[in-house]
Amino acid sequence: MTIRVAAFGAALLATTALTAADVSAETLRWARAAEALTLDPHSQNEGPTTTLMHQIYEPLIVRNHAGEMEAGLATSWEPSEDDPNVWVFTLREGVTFHGGEEFDSADAVFSIERAMSETSNFKELLSSVSEVRATGPYTLEIVTDGPNPLLPNNLTNIMMMDQGWAEANGAEAVQDYAAGEDTYAARNTNGTGPYMLESREADVRTVLSANPDYWGIGEFPLAVSEIIFTPIQNPATRVAALLTGEVDFIQDVPVQDLQRVNDAEGMEVITAPQNRVIFFGLNVGADDLELDNVEGANPLSDVRVRQAIDIAINREAIQQVVMRGQSAPAGVIMPPPVNGWTEALDAYPAYDIEAANALMEEAGYGDGFSVQLDCPNDRYINDEAICQATVGMLAQIGIEVNLSALPRAQHFPLIANGETDFYMLGWGVPTYDSEYIFNFLYHTRGEGRGSWNGTNFSDAEMDEMIVSLASEVDLDVRNETIAQLWEMAEEEMIYIPIHNQILNWGIADGWETLVDADDSVKFKYFEAE
Repeated sequence: MTIRVAAFGAALLATTALTAADVSAETLRWARAAEALTLDPHSQNEGPTTTLMHQIYEPLIVRNHAGEMEAGLATSWEPSEDDPNVWVFTLREGVTFHGGEEFDSADAVFSIERAMSETSNFKELLSSVSEVRATGPYTLEIVTDGPNPLLPNNLTNIMMMDQGWAEANGAEAVQDYAAGEDTYAARNTNGTGPYMLESREADVRTVLSANPDYWGIGEFPLAVSEIIFTPIQNPATRVAALLTGEVDFIQDVPVQDLQRVNDAEGMEVITAPQNRVIFFGLNVGADDLELDNVEGANPLSDVRVRQAIDIAINREAIQQVVMRGQSAPAGVIMPPPVNGWTEALDAYPAYDIEAANALMEEAGYGDGFSVQLDCPNDRYINDEAICQATVGMLAQIGIEVNLSALPRAQHFPLIANGETDFYMLGWGVPTYDSEYIFNFLYHTRGEGRGSWNGTNFSDAEMDEMIVSLASEVDLDVRNETIAQLWEMAEEEMIYIPIHNQILNWGIADGWETLVDADDSVKFKYFEAE
């Protein structure tokens, strides 16, 4: 096969040019729009970052491509017979880190406690944990504040690190990404996963090689011996790279190129609904907004304004024109696979400009106002285009929207640091349970929860109900609490849901895999045809 590199552009030629001699049948060249933000496995709970981490590091429990939980570095887990507040884990023996160190329960304790720390972006997943203790070299107990029947669901993205390696390299603390901190763990890795980091030039190229001592040899296909990852933000360049053979696999085929890729010889598009909703967040809690033209008041704090925005956004037009049919309009920021989802909750309101203008008038903003919309331009499918369409729609009700579209590396800290009044966010739910959404997005920011709640929303009653979800063992009672929380959340309308994404992966003949609903590629499952 002749490898052509012109489509990458001059800036990438020096680092991504490949020749036929560079690759073998086992090398897989992978591209996607977004780069991993960091290599610290506990710093950023964010899709592309977590996807790369899953190749290098491993959790105690994993989800396979079907979304089912499987043994990872723990071979079994069950509630303690003696104490309903304790989960007991038996760890896998004979596992070594890439540096040769043996994995044991001390590493598991260190990793979970590290993931619980203030700068960790995963701490909400462990908010019910009061203690982690090693009871033997390969046995672990996690103690929770009250029985937590769903704790294992929360562990599938909590990666295990080697304690000695972290301490030797000053990496005990989690990188504070929002503050712009750089650390050893943000640039170096030492996991137990199927692939090891060979080289990395952030935003240019990352090379992983197969771990020759991986514990899963013989249990997984492991057909890929080398992964060459190149982030390619530009959609046309990304597709050209696939069609010309420069890469073998892209995670995000642009909607306008689906037919072209699927019809190309030696190519295939594989698709599945994604476990992710795209929505807008509104700063409802501030007394005054920074970037609007209303002095001494916050128009977004009026629920009538939020209702007007909700019905002024034409989700079906976005679906048809912007997404070319590759989305499912949504009425709730919860994907269908998640516990708590119902068709009634997901029913979205009719587009109604007349009613929206009446609500604006009733709220005292008949003449409109201006506000800034912060949007990523490299994270979700057609993210900036969705925001551009929204700008035009809201203009019809007098809201002048100034669009600021930034790479996600600059966009996400705006939310984390409370520096945005109106923003786009997408949310997947790896635990498949509503508690994950409420912990991160609705709970008051602080107290180990609410780290992605950029709305300044706070409700003490909801907070108490959210906390109760972690320890309610009666699942019927728990589900009723979830239903009540969603009813309250819908009334508050601090988020405006747009749609569920549909995943379209492009893959060259010779490779076979399933589309993961979480958009988390797991290369150890790839098979060579």
